[in-house]
Amino acid sequence: MNRAVDVLIVGAGPAGLALAARLAGAGAGRVEVLEREREAGGVPRHCDHGGFGWPPRPWLRGPRYARQAVRAAVGAGASVRTGVTATGWAGPLSLETTSPAGLERITARAVVLATGARERPRSARLVPGSRPAGVLTTGELQQSVHLYGQPVGRRAVVVGAEPVARHAVRTLRRAGAEVVAMVTGHSRGAAPPGVALLTSTSVTELHGRGRLSGVSVRHGDGRSGVLACDTVVFTGDWVPDHELARRGGIGLDPGTRGPCVDASFRTSSPGVFAVGNALRGVESAATAAAEGAAAAVGVLAHLSGAPWPEPGPPLVVRAPLVWVAPNRVTGLAERPLLLRSGEPLTSPVVTVDQDGRLLWRRRFPGRVSPSRSLRLRPGWTARVDPAGGPVTIALG
Repeated sequence: MNRAVDVLIVGAGPAGLALAARLAGAGAGRVEVLEREREAGGVPRHCDHGGFGWPPRPWLRGPRYARQAVRAAVGAGASVRTGVTATGWAGPLSLETTSPAGLERITARAVVLATGARERPRSARLVPGSRPAGVLTTGELQQSVHLYGQPVGRRAVVVGAEPVARHAVRTLRRAGAEVVAMVTGHSRGAAPPGVALLTSTSVTELHGRGRLSGVSVRHGDGRSGVLACDTVVFTGDWVPDHELARRGGIGLDPGTRGPCVDASFRTSSPGVFAVGNALRGVESAATAAAEGAAAAVGVLAHLSGAPWPEPGPPLVVRAPLVWVAPNRVTGLAERPLLLRSGEPLTSPVVTVDQDGRLLWRRRFPGRVSPSRSLRLRPGWTARVDPAGGPVTIALG
């Protein structure tokens, strides 16, 4: 079956739903959202803790937040279809999909990739050992406890010390498990009261056959040991779900590993946008939703016939910084840029330059965590030479 819509959004998480609500409410025509899961709402569906929304509301839990987002999109006039997977491209703005109803080819005037992020499991982190029960990612843990009510074990180790890891600790405790340690390769971190925090430490091997019996750890000073446990949760290592972008030949940024975009969320392929955690892995649901809503301006401009800009100079970062998003400059940005460091920093000074010309400099007071993004004010983007070389962001 061949069909045509005005805007096709792939992914019904916070970013995709917020964009769908804004576009449908603005009269963008037929706005359709595809979601491969059986329910729309994205990751918040199984995050049964408070703090969702902006500003964060302690009483607003993930499942309720997800339902509100779905209702807003549908109420504005968008069509949200679940159980539908986009499998590939049939043209620059045409996607092939599959669902229980069969195969479809959907062509749109604008395509938006809001595919979100996924966690790298133990296998992708190259942790050796057998394949016993009790080895989980954060998402698997949350779904087991919050969606299906399944037991997870009695003694657990959490690999990570970022906010997601602390949510994993609370989920484990809610399921009746004792969390014996949190393990992080960083020199600093934070753990809930009563949980040992092992910094500058890595998990080097899993033990057990039918069920996990322990994990080997190695400390930064060379010491090693085994933590007895029947559950280990690998958290915090998120990567953009970029397969669909890669299949479409859309340019990817080497730092974020997501699609390269400008401040209007335009990719290298005319008519194709990308928003939310599809761009760089994990940020909060509120950040993803805000990006989705902001992307509506660029999508509406494209639908009205605005020309697609040249790619513009790329934004690059120097270590220990690991990525910046957006990562192309095609004009004045109106929203802060997100910048992430790969290691803890204290009161860093961030500089932006192009071809040896300083564009911006600022000190960020206090500590900077690898699990939190810095927000760069966008005014300096007006001083970028569109015909110049790469724009470099560094510590200086």
